[in-house]
Amino acid sequence: MKKLFLLLTLLAFFNCKEGTQTEEASKGVSTTYNISFENAVHHEANVQATFTNLKSGEVEFRMSRTSPGRYALHEFIKNVYAVKVTDSQGNELETTRPDPYSWKVNGHDGTIKVSYTLFANRGGGTYAQIDETHAHLNIPATFMYAPSLANDEMEVTFNVREDLNWKIATQLKHKDGNTYYAPNLQYFMDSPTEISNHGVRSFDVNGQTVNLVLHHNGTDAELDEYFEKVKKVVLEQEAVYGELPDFDYDNYYFLACYIPNASGDGMEHRNSTVVTSTRSLADGGMERNIGTVSHELFHAWNVERIRPQSLEPFDFEEANMSGELWFAEGFTSYYTNLILCRAGLMEPENYVRGLSGTFNYVWNSPGRQFFNVIEMSYQAPFVDAARSVDPVNRGNTFISYYSYGSALGLALDLSLREKNLNLDDYMKFVWNTLGKDEKPYTIPDLQKALNEYAGEGFGDTFFNNYVHKSDMPDMKRLFKTVGVSLTQDDTKARFGASVRQGKIYGYTSIGSSAYEAGLENGDTIIQLGDYVLSDDLDSNTIMTNFKAGDVAKVVYERLGNKRETSLTFKSDPSYSISINENASQEQVAAREAWLRKKSK
Repeated sequence: MKKLFLLLTLLAFFNCKEGTQTEEASKGVSTTYNISFENAVHHEANVQATFTNLKSGEVEFRMSRTSPGRYALHEFIKNVYAVKVTDSQGNELETTRPDPYSWKVNGHDGTIKVSYTLFANRGGGTYAQIDETHAHLNIPATFMYAPSLANDEMEVTFNVREDLNWKIATQLKHKDGNTYYAPNLQYFMDSPTEISNHGVRSFDVNGQTVNLVLHHNGTDAELDEYFEKVKKVVLEQEAVYGELPDFDYDNYYFLACYIPNASGDGMEHRNSTVVTSTRSLADGGMERNIGTVSHELFHAWNVERIRPQSLEPFDFEEANMSGELWFAEGFTSYYTNLILCRAGLMEPENYVRGLSGTFNYVWNSPGRQFFNVIEMSYQAPFVDAARSVDPVNRGNTFISYYSYGSALGLALDLSLREKNLNLDDYMKFVWNTLGKDEKPYTIPDLQKALNEYAGEGFGDTFFNNYVHKSDMPDMKRLFKTVGVSLTQDDTKARFGASVRQGKIYGYTSIGSSAYEAGLENGDTIIQLGDYVLSDDLDSNTIMTNFKAGDVAKVVYERLGNKRETSLTFKSDPSYSISINENASQEQVAAREAWLRKKSK
C-alpha cells in the first residue's frame, strides 16, 4: 500500500507539474506594441504598449537604461512623455514612480495599457531617430517593457508612412502585414529596426541568407557595387571560423544608413547589425564605410555567440561591466582591417602601415602602468558613449579596450605563427568548443582553450604576462618573422602635449618632456628656446627645430601669470611599421600566409 501511495503521489506531482508547464507555455503573446509616426517631421512617435497575463497586485513597467552592445547607461526615459496608463476597459490607473526609470501600478484587471510619445533624433546604433527620411529604431530606446513578462512572447506592429514609401527591415520574425514577433524580451531588445525607403540586396551562403539593407541617397548601381564588397567580407569571415553562425530564422541583416542626418556608428546584434555614417557611397563611403561592416559582422561570432559570461544575460537596468571586452571588442578590431586586406579591399602595404596608429597608442601609453587589459575593459561603463562633466585624466590612465585588445590580437597571432599556428585556428577552436553551443566563457576558459590549442604552457605565458599583467612581447622580432620592419627615429624630439595656437590642450603625457617640465593643460606657450610665438610662427613649427636631448627655456602663461621653466626634449617613442622589401623568401611566405585570401 505504501508503494502504491507513493506511486500515486508521484503521478499526481508530475501531472501537476506538467499542467503548470502547459499553462506557462500557453500564455503566448503577453506584450504587444503599436507604433506610428504621424508627427515624424518633429521627431515624434506615438507608442501604445499592452501588457497582458499579469498577476494581481503591483506591476512594474519601465524604460531600459542600457542597450545591447553598449556598456554604459543611456537613460532612454529622458525622451518619453505624455504617458497615460489604463486597464483593459480604458479606465485610467493610478501609478507611482519609485525611480526615474519606472512606474508601478495596482488595481489593474490583468491588463495594463500604456501610451506615450517618444522623441528620437539620433540615427546611430544606440538611440533612435524619427524624421521624414526614416524611423530608425533601437528597441531599448523606443519601447517600454514589463520585467515580469520578460520571458513571454512579444509582438510589435509598425504603422509605416506609406506616403513616404517606407518599408520594414529587422531581424524580428515577420508574422503578417506590418506585425513582427519576438520570443522574449532579450531577443526583442536585441532587434534594431530600419523603416525607410531602402534598397535590399541578398545572397545565399550555405542555405542562409545575408541581406544588405541600405538607406541612402545614392544610386542602385552604387548599392550593387557596395554589395559586392560586403559579400567578400562575409566570405572571408566565414573562412576564419569555417562556417557562418546558425542565424535565427536563417537570415542576417546589415541595416545600413548612409545619410546626412545619421551619426557615425556600428552596433552588433544577434542576427543583424546597424551601420551608420554621414558619408555617402559616392563621397568616400564605398571604401571608408566597409570597415564598420567588417567589424560588426565579426561580432556575429565573437560576442554574440562566443559570449562573455559577464554579459549573460544582458542587464537592462544597470551598467554592464565585463573584463572580457579586450577579447570581444579588441580581437574583433584586430580582424576588422585584416579581413579587408584578405578580401582584396585594402592593399597589404596600406594594411601593414596602418597598424602603426594602434600600435603606438597602446605601446607608448602611460596607462599600462596603472591598469591591465582586463581592468581597462572594466572601465567601459565610463567611456562607452558615457557622459560626464568633470575633467578626467584618461589620456594618461586609460587605453581603449578596442585598441589594447587589437594590439594583443596582433601579438598573439604573430606569436602563434612563429609556432606554425595562427589566430584564425585559435578563434575557430574557441568557436567550436564554446561559441557554437553558446556556452558563455570566462577569461580562464580562454586561457585553457589557448593551452589546448597551442600546447601546454603557451596560454599561461601569454595570459600571465600580457593579460593579467601589462607587459608586451618582443614585437620587433615577431614582425621580422613575417617580413615587416618596426623602426624608430631616436633623434626626433617629442614635446608630449597637443598644442594649438600656442595653447596646450589636454593633460600632458606622463613622463614626456612637457610633463617633466611642469607644463599643464591650459598653459599658453609664449616663447620656446629663442623662438617667440607669433601669428607667423606657431609652436608646432618651432618644435621641428629641436632634436632629442636639446634643452630649451619655456616662457608660458598660466591663469594670467607669466612663468618660466626649462624643458629637455626627449626622443619621440613613435614606431613606424612597414613591409620589409629585403625580407627573406621564408619571411615573405609567412607574410602571405598571414594576409592572403582564405575564402574559396
